[in-house]
Amino acid sequence: MVLLSEVKGIGPKTETLLNKIGVFSIDDLVTHYPFRYDVLKRSNLKEVNEEERIVIDGKVESIPLIVRFRGGLNKLNFRLATVQGPVGVSIFNRAFLKPNLGIGTNIIVIGKFDQKKNIINASDIKFGSLSNQEKIEPVYHTTNGLTQKNLSNYINTTLLKYGNDIEDKVPRYLLDKYNFLNKKTALNIIHNPPNFDKLKEASMRLKYEELFEFMFKINYLRLEKEKNELGIVRSGNRHDLDKIIASLPFQLTGDQKKVLDEIIVDLDSERRMNRIIQGDVGSGKTIVSFLAMYYNYLCGYQSALMAPTEILAIQHYNNMKNIFKDCDVNIELLTGSIAKKDKQPIYKGLKDGSINIVIGTHALIQDEVEYNNLGLVVTDEQHRFGVNQRTNLKNKGVRPDVLYMSATPIPRTYALTIYGDMDVSIIKEMPKGRKPVKTYVRKESEIKDVLERMHKELKKDHQIYVIAPLIEDSDNIDLTTVYNLRDKMNLAFGSKYKIDIVHGKMATPAKDLIMNEFKQNKIKILISTTVIEVGVDVPNATMMVIFDANRFGLSTLHQLRGRVGRSELESSCILISNVDKKRLEIMEQTHDGFVISEEDFKLRGSGDIFGTKQSGDMSFKIANLRSDYKILSQARKDSLEYLKDKNYDSDLLKQHLIESVKID
Repeated sequence: MVLLSEVKGIGPKTETLLNKIGVFSIDDLVTHYPFRYDVLKRSNLKEVNEEERIVIDGKVESIPLIVRFRGGLNKLNFRLATVQGPVGVSIFNRAFLKPNLGIGTNIIVIGKFDQKKNIINASDIKFGSLSNQEKIEPVYHTTNGLTQKNLSNYINTTLLKYGNDIEDKVPRYLLDKYNFLNKKTALNIIHNPPNFDKLKEASMRLKYEELFEFMFKINYLRLEKEKNELGIVRSGNRHDLDKIIASLPFQLTGDQKKVLDEIIVDLDSERRMNRIIQGDVGSGKTIVSFLAMYYNYLCGYQSALMAPTEILAIQHYNNMKNIFKDCDVNIELLTGSIAKKDKQPIYKGLKDGSINIVIGTHALIQDEVEYNNLGLVVTDEQHRFGVNQRTNLKNKGVRPDVLYMSATPIPRTYALTIYGDMDVSIIKEMPKGRKPVKTYVRKESEIKDVLERMHKELKKDHQIYVIAPLIEDSDNIDLTTVYNLRDKMNLAFGSKYKIDIVHGKMATPAKDLIMNEFKQNKIKILISTTVIEVGVDVPNATMMVIFDANRFGLSTLHQLRGRVGRSELESSCILISNVDKKRLEIMEQTHDGFVISEEDFKLRGSGDIFGTKQSGDMSFKIANLRSDYKILSQARKDSLEYLKDKNYDSDLLKQHLIESVKID
């Protein structure tokens, strides 16, 4: 296997920079695809407006002169011969380019043209010329110290020398069937597109390969599950479960009943359950999982529920203890912050079977934890755990049934493909009495009205979330931060109401302390980043204000909005943004998370919907679930046929793909 360090020009320092952008191998390097393409088209200098961006190419006609200013600033001046006549070029702080700008050098200049002075005030200079008056130039995600030009050189050097060694993951007969380019050619085109037709052809081929490999893994897992994974055979008493359901202080919705029935059929069957419940924010997924765990207890088996945060685990624990307080079921909490001496009796109870249900965080999968007869594993907000974490919990039992929950709504057609190795249950119907959160889009100039609305809620002794996209100021982007907002909120309300902040960089104990104080109504305004997207239910929180709302995907905004309206109190959400008003107005028009997620697919692709990518999850480099759904569907069909076709069982590619699934 060729190492990155073997590629010409990549030393230890450059390798470290490449690692920062997720490049650890030559395969990572050549599949570090451009995230966009700039089309450089020659401008007509006679027709451009004063402030319009122009692109012009030509040959350097004079030796560049450097003008230096105080503070280390500099300016480079030279003449450029173009097909439209000679022009002057000025560019600031590029003195280091002078040795490369010899007379006769072909360059492309991007900037603004001053017609009176016949000078281009350049913002960028690229080497080369515009053949046919147009050039398609790839733009990559990079990092400080790693230029676009250097990254492009490393990729092209690798393709030239090692391109034939790069593994093709599409069977030969499918390459022939679809008349696909070979992989090396497709990679060369994607990084150096000669025209848009060729770029489209190469892109289609590489997307297909990525989706074929993904669907191969999902189909393999499903086939193996159907073939090998026999579940626990139960003989539960449904009557005892129905008594508990009848005693609940609320009625289950039709969707909740339907999904619970689906789960019980799975639990009673010989087949091992591998099911995901998709439900909108506040749709009542959790109570369904509680009832499933209680039914599992009635059948004589232990259950474990793993939540992504300690505070959410505590909330589930308290809610479950309250619901089953009159039942003879032993429920315990296990999290990382519990003292070692207090964990020992929990470990003992899980091992001897005296604990029936345990709720916790990743502490549930530590080596010290042994279960007596784990029959059901529930993972909340499954996309926030890596594949290995979920698998480790599943492997704690002999063959426990597995139930996942996700509050990230995905249109059913996509869910059936994405979760191809799982059965999908969907809860869309909202519990009775839940009032929709009134949503408004406002400009920054309307902040006075927003503050007045906030004051009205505070006077009712209600609480408010205020959301910012950033924690701290950034040199690269001008956005509101939690610290900016703390200063502004203190100025407006600090004399009367307690205000605090919470964000992802804080230590877990500090975050939990603040969230608990907010839950106890000690903090009136909580300023946060999206860390509260999955969090504690605070029924008294009736308002959310989101600054720079245009910076968030619709699905994220919907998840955030779901933090309020958790009681019978009327609640509101205000989205503050000076731009993107039309997109944000969707939030005013609907509260259906599935409709919103469909819009997110159309507008942004899959990335925002799945949030942070986890190991083994949705980590597509070039494909997009929304725009490439037809390719995905075909890849799903082709990969299943390939898996089932015994003629290819000795195929080295097939064996390699199967091995890669086992490693994942």
